[in-house]
Amino acid sequence: MTQLSSNHTPRRGRVFPERQLSPEEKARRKAEDEIFYQRCRLIFDKVQPELIKEHYDWFIVIEPDSGEYFIDPNEDVARQKAREKYSEKMRLLMRLNERGSCGRI
Repeated sequence: MTQLSSNHTPRRGRVFPERQLSPEEKARRKAEDEIFYQRCRLIFDKVQPELIKEHYDWFIVIEPDSGEYFIDPNEDVARQKAREKYSEKMRLLMRLNERGSCGRI
């Protein structure tokens, strides 16, 4: 049997430490995400009471710039509908229920 070398030191930390975001950049991105979520949430809160009656637990994809939304009982189909019309824009996926959540914790 061959003796293995014991010179190996395990690396600890990130795979690409030079690509870490600064704390300022992380805070900026988090703030942008929160603003985007709030814009989408306004649209959701406006349409949810009407849509929940007939489409309970369906998926809704919201594009906040236009105010347009796409609904379908299948998540992939709802995403595809939104992608066809707004391929380059950010969209938010929610569920038509009391909280808008898509899963369980």
